[in-house]
Amino acid sequence: MRFGLVGTGPWARLTHGPGLLAAADAEFAGVWGRDAGRTAAIAADLGVTPYDDYAELLESVDAVAFAVPPKVQASMALEAAAIGKHLLLDKPVADSLDDARALADEVANEGIASVVFFTHRFEPPIREFFAEVQAKGGWKGGWSRMLAALDEPGNPFTDSPWRREQRGALWDVGPHALSNLTAMLGPIAGLTAVGGEGDLVHLVVTHESGATSTASLSLTAPPAGSNFETGIWGESGTAILPLSDTPAVDSFQLAVQELVAAAESGESHPVDVAFGTRVVELLASAEDQLNAAR
Repeated sequence: MRFGLVGTGPWARLTHGPGLLAAADAEFAGVWGRDAGRTAAIAADLGVTPYDDYAELLESVDAVAFAVPPKVQASMALEAAAIGKHLLLDKPVADSLDDARALADEVANEGIASVVFFTHRFEPPIREFFAEVQAKGGWKGGWSRMLAALDEPGNPFTDSPWRREQRGALWDVGPHALSNLTAMLGPIAGLTAVGGEGDLVHLVVTHESGATSTASLSLTAPPAGSNFETGIWGESGTAILPLSDTPAVDSFQLAVQELVAAAESGESHPVDVAFGTRVVELLASAEDQLNAAR
């Protein structure tokens, strides 16, 4: 399957591009970005064709991988889906519920495959953990603490404008938290959101199983206070999501291969655009609550 890459930022350069090159059953055809110089540079580094016309890239590929801000991704992915291109999306799939639903509807109408790159869902040790807790059952609750520090030296995303917005943490690390909590405790019925200092957001989540969980999210934690932990508790005791040393490139490579498999089989992937849209629905609900409380 021939893939095109949209985006020239750090995520495209460090993860998406190398992952596409390494993935079995994928041919990395070329890259498009809005800055011609950066597009040429990343294309040269990866040994692929630079495109200065997005339509031309689409004509040359079967599938498109996106490494761009969610607002940009939503419109460009919709254009690709409308002409039958399979989609490997980043999270969140859009920054508005209307855009996410429009994209999900187009994917369904075209009968194309989609995968959303929720990183932990493509890390083998984390997958094994999720499978184990699902097999045990009897879980009553869980938590996810994602307190990141964009200003920590060496952070490749420190200059990302959309992550710097007031709700940047909700929309950046929030999808990971909701995805992980869903994998442990099942589908989410709803949530309550409370804002803290700066971009800090606390979520109280109710799952369809009756279990409850919490998430604390920030991208502006002091570097010394940066902390990540996800866990679950219940009849079997307490279990903590293990640390994974799986390189992001390897995780993305797996996502590419599973998109190809989904396209060939016609079966939906567990974290496809429909799941991604449900996550956006929950994020939009949280943002509405936070705005109403201001």
